[in-house]
Amino acid sequence: MDNILVIGAAGQIGSELVAELRTIYGNAHVYATDIKQAPPDILEGGPFQILDVMDDKQLIHFIIRHKISQVYHLAAVLSGNAEKLPTQAWRINMDSLMNILEVAKMVEEVKKVFWPSSIAVFGPTTPRHETPQRTVMDPVTVYGISKLAGERWCDYYFKKFGVDVRSLRYPGLISYKTEPGGGTTDYAVEIYFEAVRQGKYECFLTEATALPVLFMPDAITATINLMEADRSSLTVHSSYNLGGMSVTPGEIAVEIRKHIPEFAISYKPDFRQAIADTWPHSVDDSKAREDWGFAQTYDLEKMTGIMLKEIREKLKT
Repeated sequence: MDNILVIGAAGQIGSELVAELRTIYGNAHVYATDIKQAPPDILEGGPFQILDVMDDKQLIHFIIRHKISQVYHLAAVLSGNAEKLPTQAWRINMDSLMNILEVAKMVEEVKKVFWPSSIAVFGPTTPRHETPQRTVMDPVTVYGISKLAGERWCDYYFKKFGVDVRSLRYPGLISYKTEPGGGTTDYAVEIYFEAVRQGKYECFLTEATALPVLFMPDAITATINLMEADRSSLTVHSSYNLGGMSVTPGEIAVEIRKHIPEFAISYKPDFRQAIADTWPHSVDDSKAREDWGFAQTYDLEKMTGIMLKEIREKLKT
């Protein structure tokens, strides 16, 4: 049985990924780590340890001691926050990835690595509709630049050293379990929480800003399916496009009003609007579908019903 390390287990993706991996591999085989304390379900569900991925010596010691064979490296400074602290974000995002790649190269027991990229790798001259897998990539944010550089390093370590590193260009991810952490698509989570809390929301993007998003259960399934795919079937070793659904704040508001008729939304674009204006409206993920069978389960209507129901339960309203 593989022993799996999840770095960034207390984050939006990590907290849900750990739970699903423990269901599949068994609680004792999935080691959750973060630089901060994890939620109770992560702490109580299996092994957890404070671990700083920037400390390469601590990292390699942990991996060898626990005979880790798969690593999910999810720790990063996201797009909105990265613009506030650009040099620090670059250092954290890049140095942490390099530490992981070097360990995977040196430690024979590490068979596979997952590292998330993002639609932030695209830019203003990238085709905006059905953005191709291979296309112009000219990111204008620190986050996007670090993700593009990371993709090239992943591809390099695969070709040069045979490191089996796999990656997805996530769109905006929507979850009711963990609240937003500083990303440009965070409005698509905040809008649901505020609809339940206050019945209104002030959006930091314009009404008609279309961006691709994906409901978290689909993202978790895609991540695990990619990692479980036969290596010989994979033709992309930088990062696979992942499309999801293309939605606007206005369209989400319409769906919310089907459940909360009095819901009111206003628009006050901030610095994140300029970021969103350089990102795709929709993404072509046909390579992911062809190579390892990516399939989306949730549409906007189904996702909205679940989000509102679960947030009400979470907030006890």
